Amino acid sequence: MLAAGFFLLMVLGGAGYLVGSGFVDYALCRKNPADATSIPEAAAKIVEPGLDAPAKPTVENEIWTIVSADGLKLTATHFSPAKPSNRWVILVHGYGRNQSFVWDYASEYLKRGYHVLTPDLRAAGMSEGKYFTMGVKESDDIVHWAREIATREDKAQIALHGISMGAATVMMATAKHPPQVVAAIEDCGYTSAYAMFTGQLKKLFGLPEFPMMNCVDVVSRMKTGAAVSEAAPLRSVARTEVPMLFIHGEADKLVPVNMMEELYESSAAPVKEKVVIAGAGHADAKNTVPKEYYRTVFVFLASYMD
Repeated sequence: MLAAGFFLLMVLGGAGYLVGSGFVDYALCRKNPADATSIPEAAAKIVEPGLDAPAKPTVENEIWTIVSADGLKLTATHFSPAKPSNRWVILVHGYGRNQSFVWDYASEYLKRGYHVLTPDLRAAGMSEGKYFTMGVKESDDIVHWAREIATREDKAQIALHGISMGAATVMMATAKHPPQVVAAIEDCGYTSAYAMFTGQLKKLFGLPEFPMMNCVDVVSRMKTGAAVSEAAPLRSVARTEVPMLFIHGEADKLVPVNMMEELYESSAAPVKEKVVIAGAGHADAKNTVPKEYYRTVFVFLASYMD
């Protein structure tokens, strides 16, 4: 009887691993790490298909590299404004994207005299890595990028601005006290990757949270070094110490607007503002009302930049 029970547990455990591993590879794994355009299979279904990256800003620029805490070579582009400035922004792209997808944001910051750094997150673009961690290790990398700026320019005033998974990464980074960061902007970030994936499991596959997400959580830690449940900006915003602007599209079907309300209410930021853009879908607030979007962003940042 005992042997039969043990065998059953082994079978169930093996099945759970296979289920969790399949989802982790589907959602978090860049299939070909040597290919800068390679993205997880799930990203092809979730992100907007056929969207071309905006043009690269035609200003002085250079490639920067750092090595992450776990030994990955990470790459970013530094764009310089026309005149000397202490204003800096780190623009953080979303899930299934790379740094080129924030180059239109970069152009607007450059017009206003900001230095701009656009990193390729781990497992994206020219940066090394096989797995996304939905903001867990990426937030450590953003802190490292802020430290790199501070090392090169000790008078830099740095803003963080992230979209979607990039916004989650920014929120998690602020709780880790990045040097010389004076403000942050999160655009359509989720409360937790666990909650977001739970919703997508039901929507795409009709699968329940239990036991699927439990398996995913265990296997994601085994394969990526970070459990999906650790990607929880809702916990991070309660520890942030920098002013934060929350932006969300009212018609966002991937990350519902109520997630932004939860984040805003939980935030310990010394100053916090929120903006909901009517009719805007996921990561589409900027495209829906570009003038209002950038006016809101730069009015907010003006209070924290000399």
